[in-house]
Amino acid sequence: MAFDKKQFRDLIQRTLSDLGMNSEAAVNLLLGTAAQESRFGTYLRQIGGGPALGVFQMEPDTELDIWNNYLRYRAELTGVIANMTGEICPSSIALESNVAYQIAMTRIHYRRVPYAFPKANDIAGLARYWKRHYNTHLGAGTEEEFINNYAKYVMEK
Repeated sequence: MAFDKKQFRDLIQRTLSDLGMNSEAAVNLLLGTAAQESRFGTYLRQIGGGPALGVFQMEPDTELDIWNNYLRYRAELTGVIANMTGEICPSSIALESNVAYQIAMTRIHYRRVPYAFPKANDIAGLARYWKRHYNTHLGAGTEEEFINNYAKYVMEK
């Protein structure tokens, strides 16, 4: 069962606003990432027994890297995350079950990329950005799948 797209968009916008990282492009990129990675919240654990968890199918090693190599040096942002999500350190349980935490971790993952987001309405550009910086060349997902899943789960019909 997938999320209601309007409610999920609203939650992403509010969470990103609290982080000070909200933009239309960021919201659309996260919506597309969720559409591609978990079929918009249908799956909370990687199919086939892999390590990825949650709506955005982030791996615990990625979460740990964010904490060790980014948040560790940003006490104010870490405090915002703690106040907003209740999480003060890496947590596989939160990575699977705390949606605001998952949104925050995914946005911070993208924040670490030194390249600007594509325009918010450039779905092919968002797909390319996701593939290069989230799924990577090693991942099984494709830009075409991202575009199709974005159309299926995110776009107004």
